[in-house]
Amino acid sequence: MSGGLRLSDLLSHPDNGGLVLVAGPSDAAWKAVSVENGETDLAAAAHDRLAVLTSGIPRTTWQQDAMLRRVRDRGYTGLALPGATAIDQGARRLADRLRLTLLDVGRPVQLAKACWMLLEARDALTLGQVRKVAQSFEYSAQDLGDLLRHIAANLGRGVALVDRAGVVLEAGGHLGAELHAAIGFDSWADLARAGDAAAASVRVDSPGRTGLRLALFGDGMGEPQLQALSVAAEIAMPAIAARILIDEVAAINDVTVSSALLRDFTDLRGATDDDVDRRMIERGWRTQGHHLGFHLAARGRLDAFSLLRSLRAGLGAIDAEAHATAAGSGVSGWLTFAEPPGPDRVERTVAALRQLHADALRDFPVATGVGSLQPGPAGLVTTLDEAADAARIAAARSATGWFVRVDSLGLEQLLLAWTGNDTFVPAAESLLAPLREGTGELLTTLAAYLDHESGIAATAAALGLHRNTVALRIRRTQELLGIDMNDPEARLALHLACRAVLMR
Repeated sequence: MSGGLRLSDLLSHPDNGGLVLVAGPSDAAWKAVSVENGETDLAAAAHDRLAVLTSGIPRTTWQQDAMLRRVRDRGYTGLALPGATAIDQGARRLADRLRLTLLDVGRPVQLAKACWMLLEARDALTLGQVRKVAQSFEYSAQDLGDLLRHIAANLGRGVALVDRAGVVLEAGGHLGAELHAAIGFDSWADLARAGDAAAASVRVDSPGRTGLRLALFGDGMGEPQLQALSVAAEIAMPAIAARILIDEVAAINDVTVSSALLRDFTDLRGATDDDVDRRMIERGWRTQGHHLGFHLAARGRLDAFSLLRSLRAGLGAIDAEAHATAAGSGVSGWLTFAEPPGPDRVERTVAALRQLHADALRDFPVATGVGSLQPGPAGLVTTLDEAADAARIAAARSATGWFVRVDSLGLEQLLLAWTGNDTFVPAAESLLAPLREGTGELLTTLAAYLDHESGIAATAAALGLHRNTVALRIRRTQELLGIDMNDPEARLALHLACRAVLMR
């Protein structure tokens, strides 16, 4: 027999004839194996070979010592035969000195078969695994997960896609944390062990996803089986990489379509459109029921598709029907409830969205806004708008962890956030320009008047003026601006404009 054989492979082989290490080196390896009835039948000059004898160990001590010396003199570095555990301590010490690995085997013929399998059948084992991988590609796979299931079923081993953070996708078994920690991510191919579990992995070269490895894993595998799986992993990797790319392109196209549909729906502002309604139904987006919108906005450079992909697992764990798609440079989504949820359920749902936001923050610079619970199609549009507004507020509120819920804000706070945009401030300055002439006392008086809920006396006390002076200034302000101060909406607009201008 030719090839290479390690003692560790033999000892872990399930059909090794009951092999037991008795004495000598435990890290032995042999180039070949000779199987004979007795020691005298062994060939001479057999370097780096394992001798397997079917006859038992000699009875007397001097015969045992003599046999060990003769076997070693012929060049053998390993000897396996029945009854070797009965050898005395002197013979054991002699085997150690001679560096002859002495093994006890109850069924020498079965050991010989195991040696042949591990030596001569290595290529056959590898080819068998490769053939099984190739057979996996004969079946049509719906997606990457389906392809992994085909490979796992054919190999009878676990298959997983992993990155440094953990398991991304797996089939046919569970790759444990200890084995994952043992995988080397810097090399092209890697063999890893953790206890009885082992994995052969190879880097996945995919332009769509970086840092991935394909791992084939299982329990109780010897080195030949693991080496064969390593070759199988290299054969399977290009198909896995191609499937990742196909799925990525399909997913991007799907997000593009869903993003356009959401935009078409919100543009209707609650109106009915048969084509949009049909597309919403086909996508499984229910507009009836009660909805809670959320929006994750970018606070820096952000890949919306990657963010959306990272959110899917967390959304799936929330106790509600969840939908999400890319919206501009961020992600918009909503949760739908068939029946009006109680306050406790709403709070649990918002808490889940807060956790989703916290998880996203680890990898993405985002600010998250959550809308209010709203019913029906028009309510869905409303809560999505509220969530987008809340996300814009959250982007300026690091103290809240970049997370804002509309229900926790008053109307004035929402509008105040809007006053900070590039459109409102110039308009406010233009509106109030007549009041800024001279000393600007009219603007100062108007701001105090609105801060004190249009109370003349309170304003006069705050500014240290006479009530008549305040009243005259307010009348003059109305004349200059041409605004009815008795209109609540006009007063609110003026109030926000004053704050926007005076706070600059």
